[in-house]
Amino acid sequence: MKPFLLIFSCFTLFVTSCTTNTITGRSQLSLVSEASLQKEAVTQYSSFLSQNKVVGSNANRDAEMVKRVGTRIAKAITKYYKEKGVSGELDGYNWEFNLVDSKEVNAWCMPGGKVVVYTGLLSVTQNEAALAIVLGHEITHAVAHHGQERISQALVAQGIGVVGDVFTSGNNNANNVFKAIYAPSAQVGVLLPNSRKQEYEADHYGLIFAAMAGYNPREAVPFWERMAKLNSGSSTTPEILSTHPLDSKRIDKIKSYMSEALKYYTPVS
Repeated sequence: MKPFLLIFSCFTLFVTSCTTNTITGRSQLSLVSEASLQKEAVTQYSSFLSQNKVVGSNANRDAEMVKRVGTRIAKAITKYYKEKGVSGELDGYNWEFNLVDSKEVNAWCMPGGKVVVYTGLLSVTQNEAALAIVLGHEITHAVAHHGQERISQALVAQGIGVVGDVFTSGNNNANNVFKAIYAPSAQVGVLLPNSRKQEYEADHYGLIFAAMAGYNPREAVPFWERMAKLNSGSSTTPEILSTHPLDSKRIDKIKSYMSEALKYYTPVS
């Protein structure tokens, strides 16, 4: 009887804690509030910046470009959500864009719009439009509540109770889950098939946001081709063990999104 009650309780928790994403229309598990994630993100973001070499935008063209492109993407997202009548989804967003001196080919966005780009990524993006593609993708993960969804799944998988603000109630395990999800080096997700679904959503809406910001979404294809070439020179993780789709599949998907994204595209003047 006890196993049945446990299963029933878990099922009830999933049903009552699922919300429908206002943009993607997909049902998502949501055990933690966006506000609590944003609060934790401020702490973790500040800690990360203090421990890494931030490139100042006043005297560096690349850092200025990161802020410029990021700001345009943020404005495009704000406009998109306003047009959809869901501006409240962006409550609490206080955008920050920083370039960090590192050879890593990476970028990420925490809840609340806390963004980092590594200098190593710029040798692959090679131009402003490709950088916009990456930032559109990474920021979509945040605004589409992908982190909120993955953290909720991880809390359930690890049996961590959710009471009040799980990140400020002395729950070190919950804080570790946050760090694992948003760690710059994190490559393998909590529930892999769902994580790949998130990746495709980020590609899809990231293209739209980049296009709305005035950047040619077509640049996504050559960018991911360059990424594929970069990956081909190293031992890559099989798709079944990775959150990211295989490059060939990703490029095919991006091509299928292109006609929609181009409807939003007006070149930057």
